[in-house]
Order: sequence, then structure tokens, then C-alpha cells
Amino acid sequence: MFRALFAWVNKYERHLSAAAMVAGFVADNLFFGRVDLWQTQALFIAYAATCFVSIPLLHWLEARGERTGYRPRWRGIVPLATQFALGGFWSGFVVFYGRSAAVGASWPFLLVLLAIFLGNEILSRYHERLVFTAVLFFFALYSYAIFAVPIYTHQMGAATFLESGAVAVALFGLFTVLLRLLGRERFRADVFWIRAGALGVLLIINVCYFTNVLPPLPLAAKAAGVYHLVEHGVGGYTAETEEAPPTLLSRYLGDTPTEHVAPGGTVYAYSSVFAPTALTTLIIHRWQWWDPKTGAWETRFALTYPIAGGADGGYAGYSGIVPKVAGRWRVSVETADGRVIARLPFTLVFASSTPALTTIQL
Repeated sequence: MFRALFAWVNKYERHLSAAAMVAGFVADNLFFGRVDLWQTQALFIAYAATCFVSIPLLHWLEARGERTGYRPRWRGIVPLATQFALGGFWSGFVVFYGRSAAVGASWPFLLVLLAIFLGNEILSRYHERLVFTAVLFFFALYSYAIFAVPIYTHQMGAATFLESGAVAVALFGLFTVLLRLLGRERFRADVFWIRAGALGVLLIINVCYFTNVLPPLPLAAKAAGVYHLVEHGVGGYTAETEEAPPTLLSRYLGDTPTEHVAPGGTVYAYSSVFAPTALTTLIIHRWQWWDPKTGAWETRFALTYPIAGGADGGYAGYSGIVPKVAGRWRVSVETADGRVIARLPFTLVFASSTPALTTIQL
């Protein structure tokens, strides 16, 4: 029975690999909650450990097979384990980076994640797969370290990002040592492309970070909106709005509200940002007006305030300005290093009187 099973696995290895990756997506979407929960971290570590074992094991089996001509029937199960773990990584990244990203600012990085998933199915031959899965594993390690290191150090910023890169490079260095020990000749044939690919990943992620394209994980916007009034009382935050504000999802789809304000009136922006337990950082509300003459966003006001992590609903804060000009506006909710957590676009129209307003609980 096992012989027939292994023969079937080897025959349909490519299709089963794709299914294993999809299974990883399903598993993560069912079980992932907060990014700082120990269960979430344990799952990511399990994925990393699986790749750390399965990729070198397959490399060793193929290297031995080239020398002896013998490949065990259970060999086809090994790449399935790799694909399941990588599928789990990508689904976790889609879930958490997607929650953290403002699509208008972070779409290039999200597009890279999609390209990697599709590329994994296109490059199917073993020789290419060794290089590709090794580089893919480095991408997964680096992407995970970016939000795992701040969780454990309770800090964010450029220095923490560089520490994340150092951790990922060190772990990948140990991984390549294992590859060399298990199949020296085969590793020598691929080592240049493995290192070149890893260097490419390193450069891409650093460019994404320092151009503020990388989503600000582990931070994530829980709620945000533009209102006529925001107040903090005993029961929490309340706001006055002239219409139901768009959700974060509807903003991604281009839903821009119109705010009718009397000259000299104030417009408020509210945001609730999730941060992992014990992490403290700064949040910026950057108010920007679209200048039609220059065709660029002009910053008119910026407010910075500290947040402390741990609350499921996020750490709330608000800002307000008295706008002098009408037109297109947006409030960028940003980290201290300029990465966008959420963007709140709206159109401002000066009206002779304030429209009917509704009080809501935030």
C-alpha cells in the first residue's frame, strides 16, 4: 500500500505541491489572530523549522541519487512539506502585511508577494527549485524577522529593521552551511545563484523599507476616519459625522467622502492603531492638501503622539485642523520613520452652514 502511495505522490508531485501551498493558506487564515500571540509566533517558527529541514533533506537525497542512482519512494513527500510551510508563510504574510498596509503606499511590496507565489508554481524543475526555494526561504526569513524582532525588542525604527536583516542573514548562513555539508558538489553548482538571489532579496526589501513602501508591520490600523468632531470621554471616543464614514476596505476601493465645513470650522482625524504588547512608538497624523498647480501633495500640519501596545482594539488618538482651502485632502497615519499605516482621503467643501450631524461611538 505504501509503495502505491509513494508512486502516486511522485507522479503527481507538482499538483500536490500546489495543493500543499494552498493548504498552508487555509490553515493560516483559520488560526492566525494577533501577530504577537505565542501561537502565531510558534506557527511561524514551525514553518521555518520545516523549511530548514526539508529543503536540505531533498538536496541530500538528490545529491545521493546522482551518485548511487537510488532515490527512495518517499522522496516525493519532502517537497510537499516545503510547499506547505512556504504556503503557510505566504498566507501569514498576506494576512498580516495586508492588515498593516495602506495599499496606495505599499502595493509594490504586496505585488512582490503575489509574484513570488506565482513564481513558485512556474519554476518546477529540481535544479531550479533548489535555488528558488532557498532564495524563497530567505525571503520568508527576512519578512518574518521584520515584524518578529520588534515584538521581542519592543522597539521600531531603522536600527531595529537593520537588526532584523542581520538575524535573517545569520540564520540563512547556517542554512547554506547545512546545504554544503549534505551535498558539496551539488551545492557548489548552485551556490552562486543562491547567494545572488539572496542578495537581490536583501536589496529589494531594503529599498522597500527606505522608500517607505514596506508595510509598517507589526503595527496595523484597527479603525480610522475623518469627522466634524472627535471627543474623548468616560465611555471612550465619540465623533460627529454627516454621513457613515467609509471603512478601511472601502477606502482601498477608492471611496472618498465629502466633508461640508463652515469657514473657520475644524476637521478631525481619528485613528486606532494596534501595536504588540509592550511596544511603544510614535504615530504621526500628517494632513496634506493636493495643490492642483504643482500636482503634488502639500503638508499643511503634522501631529505626533506616542502609543503603547497591547490593546486588541488598538491605541486611539486624534488630531484636528482649521483648513484654509477647500479641495482634495488626505490624512496619512504614519510611523515615526514615515511608513504609512492608513490614509484617509476626503474632499473638503466650504458650506454656509453645517449639515445635519450624527453622533457615533468610535
